[in-house]
Amino acid sequence: MMEDTAIRSILVVGGGTSGWISAAVLARFLDPRKTRITVVESEEIGIVGVGEATVPIIRNLNGLLGIDENDFVAATNGSFKLGIEFRDWGETGNVHFHGFGDFGDDIGGVAPHHHWLKLRRLGDKRRIEDYSLPYALGQRGRFTPPNPESGRGDSDYRYAFHFDAALYAQYLRRMCEARGVVRVEGRITNVAQHAESGDIASVTLADGRVLEADFFIDCSGFRGLLIEQTLKTGYESWQHWLPCDRALAVPSSSEGEPPPFTTSTALEAGWQWRIPLQHRDGNGYVFSSRFTDEDRARELLLANIKGEALAEPRLLQFEGGRRRLAWAHNCVAIGLASGFLEPLESTSIQLIQTAIARLIDYFPERRTNPAIRDEYNRLCANEVERVRDFIILHYCLTRRTEPMWEFVRSMELPETLAAKIDLWKAMGRVPMMTEESYQEPSWAAIFLGNDVLPDRYDPLVDRIDPDMLARGMAARRADYAAWAERMPTQAAYIRRHCAMPA
Repeated sequence: MMEDTAIRSILVVGGGTSGWISAAVLARFLDPRKTRITVVESEEIGIVGVGEATVPIIRNLNGLLGIDENDFVAATNGSFKLGIEFRDWGETGNVHFHGFGDFGDDIGGVAPHHHWLKLRRLGDKRRIEDYSLPYALGQRGRFTPPNPESGRGDSDYRYAFHFDAALYAQYLRRMCEARGVVRVEGRITNVAQHAESGDIASVTLADGRVLEADFFIDCSGFRGLLIEQTLKTGYESWQHWLPCDRALAVPSSSEGEPPPFTTSTALEAGWQWRIPLQHRDGNGYVFSSRFTDEDRARELLLANIKGEALAEPRLLQFEGGRRRLAWAHNCVAIGLASGFLEPLESTSIQLIQTAIARLIDYFPERRTNPAIRDEYNRLCANEVERVRDFIILHYCLTRRTEPMWEFVRSMELPETLAAKIDLWKAMGRVPMMTEESYQEPSWAAIFLGNDVLPDRYDPLVDRIDPDMLARGMAARRADYAAWAERMPTQAAYIRRHCAMPA
């Protein structure tokens, strides 16, 4: 008879967003009669809880798990997100928008930003955002889910969510437990390894209970209890490119209707986020301790929030980078245990989602072929490095003169990012590499939003008569504005479909 090498038990170490997303996806794909899934978490250990903004890929996760969108938004006091508004990046007074969608259909096989570039050379000073439907909706506070079956251009946009991270974890936990996932309350005090293989064998809780498993998911946060403290995989720091290493977070009361976008405002030594929920705003200041101190950061944070602070600001410390191995032995690190990128583009939950989905694609046996681990690690590294480059781009284009901004403007860039910038400046295109999360329109939004114009536009644009091009682009702007005006406000949509429980 063939030896049974299937994974029969999985222990997820840590709850929070990463732990419960991991458990939910595992429970969706694995037969609970054959594979036991356990989550061990301790109420003594808090969750970071800053990941309250997301990107559109989360809708794929919700669909996969069978989550009703309106129920989910109501249960997490959520709102909708069409993109990110950047204020004072590049220079004080600059405002630009990274919307979840492109700038409309190609014209004659050429991306719209090249046509915009030609009009710009002809003296048209309109912003690239004027050709973004998410921007038109966001500036008017409008939202309704797109209807792809309508066949109209007003359905051509994507969206994500803002939500309370603690409520989201609770929501997923209830769903997981209903599907057979077992939760164990307890604080881990010891991790045991198999003497010969070095694989993790079990964890011991403070009350003496021992939990064994065939496979382990490390969702223990920054400390990396299994992947680093036990398996010692090492950490690759990116602080020389991303100098911000602290964040102060504070909730505040809401003022007015929540806008359907996140706001990121550059400050003297970092940037401040505003995430509007139904019942409050989430706020935080991500800053570099090398260029300011906690007292000054706290002063700036509280001076720039809308509404009244509802708690004392909470300090988080981190170091941007990644584990050298996301999968080592019989353990995969997911979420903050695998590394950290500041939440500038709301990628934390995206990286959790893609990591656990990738594990399903490369699901192991009890004795895993090293080639499977190696490929998983390669893909994870490529993905997070491409996101890293996109985040660095926001910094290195600056014209601000404060010491931190002088530093990021003059620093040597990763070769992969430098190549993208060089090609953009040469011809207005961005080379796409493997495991890219952001396609060319996203890069164009940041380049053009910071007034980084290429040396030339695509010469194929010249096939179109300039007057005809101007009329066509004007019609596109007018259509977006008209479609946005016809939609309900986000607040009205939430009240009707997904208001938080009384």
